[in-house]
Amino acid sequence: MTDIILKAEHLKKVFISGKKSMTAVDDVSFELQRGECLGIVGESGSGKSTIAKMITHLEPVTGGQIFLDEKNITNAKGKELRDIYQDMQMVFQMPMESFDPRRTLGDGIGESLRNMGISHRETRERVENLLEKCGLEKEFADRYPHQVSGGQCQRAAIARALAVDPEILICDEATSALDVTVQKQILELLIELKEKENLSFLLICHDLALVQALCDKVLVLYHGKTVEYGSPDEIIDHPKMDYTKRLIESVL
Repeated sequence: MTDIILKAEHLKKVFISGKKSMTAVDDVSFELQRGECLGIVGESGSGKSTIAKMITHLEPVTGGQIFLDEKNITNAKGKELRDIYQDMQMVFQMPMESFDPRRTLGDGIGESLRNMGISHRETRERVENLLEKCGLEKEFADRYPHQVSGGQCQRAAIARALAVDPEILICDEATSALDVTVQKQILELLIELKEKENLSFLLICHDLALVQALCDKVLVLYHGKTVEYGSPDEIIDHPKMDYTKRLIESVL
């Protein structure tokens, strides 16, 4: 088996509204190796989140193909799609909004386990272990989203994503809604998970410091097109394109 766990070939996404059309992603290709972290960076509106949504089937693909473990999943449906969600999990930008406010964090984290037929008792044990793995005490299982901080809620969201033992974690601006100190803590957690769990990451972000700390490869997008693709050091220390230079200058 190849070490390429996820592959996108010539991805395209066109949004149509009435007589108008807008190309959000235009001929983007990349590969994610097993155990690797790929950062997708660019300004707002560059197509980053649209790519994440196409990969996770939250948005249909207009053109191109997506492969998971060499299997074409571009138009997956039914059981095949459910299996994909076990292999790939997403961590969103706004952790509070990703949990049901009427249910405890433990309920949210354990939902996928209960859906797999795991007993209430074992689900509770697993939820507590997942919370501790993500740097929270097991008592957090009984708290509601409004009773915890943004950083604690994002740790719980990461615990929920890990519940089904995914191979790939897709983080869509997962630290951008948090303050700088908490961002650093979440970054350290992601680095630890990458090393200990042998997870592969797709990191959607505009924070180049985060990319340099965590990513093995970087894809730079501009108006839905690839402008650079390489290692963080190549791109951040020796950018070829003016757009990438401006992106770097804006955060330095």
